[in-house]
Amino acid sequence: MKLEFEYGHGLMSAELPDYTDVFIPGETVPDPPCLPQDWGSLYQATLDSLRSPIGLPPLQTLAAPGKKVVFIIPDIVKGGIQPTAHRKVSIRACLNELYAGGVRKQDILFLVSNGLHPRATESEIRKIFGEELFQEFYPTGQITSHDSEDPDNMVDLGCTSRGDPVLMNKTVFECDIPILIGHVQGNPYGGYSGGYKHCATGITHWRSIASHHVPKVMHRADFTPVSGHSLMRTKFDEIGMYMEEKMGHPFFCCDAVLDTYSRQIAIFSGYAARMMPESWKVADRRTYVPWAEKKYDILLFGMPQDFHYGNGMGTNPIQMMQALSAQVIRHKRVMSDRCVIICSSICNGYFHDERWPYLRELYELFQHDYMNTLADMNRYGEYFATREDYIRKYRFCNAFHPFHGFSMMSCGHIAEMNTAAIYIVGAQEPGIARGMGLKTRASFEEALADAMKKYTGDHPNILALPKTFKLGAVHLCMKDEGYTG
Repeated sequence: MKLEFEYGHGLMSAELPDYTDVFIPGETVPDPPCLPQDWGSLYQATLDSLRSPIGLPPLQTLAAPGKKVVFIIPDIVKGGIQPTAHRKVSIRACLNELYAGGVRKQDILFLVSNGLHPRATESEIRKIFGEELFQEFYPTGQITSHDSEDPDNMVDLGCTSRGDPVLMNKTVFECDIPILIGHVQGNPYGGYSGGYKHCATGITHWRSIASHHVPKVMHRADFTPVSGHSLMRTKFDEIGMYMEEKMGHPFFCCDAVLDTYSRQIAIFSGYAARMMPESWKVADRRTYVPWAEKKYDILLFGMPQDFHYGNGMGTNPIQMMQALSAQVIRHKRVMSDRCVIICSSICNGYFHDERWPYLRELYELFQHDYMNTLADMNRYGEYFATREDYIRKYRFCNAFHPFHGFSMMSCGHIAEMNTAAIYIVGAQEPGIARGMGLKTRASFEEALADAMKKYTGDHPNILALPKTFKLGAVHLCMKDEGYTG
């Protein structure tokens, strides 16, 4: 069986045993049907949701002259940028309902909820909003991007009952109607994006994020495989509800359940605490796929250079480890106890220092000073997170915040925790992969032969996962077990 896997900016071929199983999201098992994808149908479906929200009055009823509104919009990492993307349709529908209720255009602000991700560039904002909305609001300064390190626009709300610090965007805190536009897509961090995950990560501070994106939360047994019942998910919900308590009113959410191609399957609006469980019922049918009839000893997939977090994701060693671990978190239910990962990556030494200015230093640190596993790096979290040179690059140069690297490393160790070995195939700088504890081989065939000899025996159960990082992912389950939500 010949298959092709992502590799750099192209593909790498692999000759695999004929008994290899193949899974491609949205193809091997079709998604539930999406809504009609013409603008008029999607707009009407969104409007129906806004007018019959779960647990809150309709948006137009909440609106009134003089009220200040802040839209909290996901960054470009999630949700699609097609003309009928949920962000574009839902913003327009919300605006029309707000205007009908008396809200003035000048009282509306759009905040890109990048959290510790890079603050959105003008070109990214154009893609997220579309040209029409961009021209309506960007020239007047009504589209901006969250800056978690701006002391004048953050508010410290204290701690949740669990002791987790909550610092949030001050403009959101002070507005009358905070609107969360979200996407219910399978996410290795707590099950789904959208809902309270959106505000708990997108408009907070690194100290808030350090209460959940750390080893003591991410290395628990309830984190892998992914579910909606982990401590991390619980913390997201607690932080979101604590924000609402301190604001004195809830967020108004408008979330879309998305398919493999970021098309809307269903749209839910209202109070997150009551809306999320309903949206998850629909999302579970697309995301947790009861398909596997056996546990797999080898997973094969390919890693492009540019995906998810941007160019360099598949070549920067810290980001590579996070990407490998994300697949373990999603697929752990179908992996055997001796499972081996074989992944193609060009691994060419490109760190993309402008986007991740601190990761080269972190990689070098990992090679020294008793750093046996990635979790050992966690003790440097605050030191890097408070480095003024890196903070300035986050604030003014569209770089990731330095603490983001520590959330990546916390995740990155999960692959090592749950596999017998990991092979990187086709590395142009193989020492970089070996510096992360990974094995290297020139081809899939060589890696497969070595894995069979050392770990799995000569007839392992093999699962090939083409297009892993090109399509909206699923969480695979055993066919006879499924996922009960």
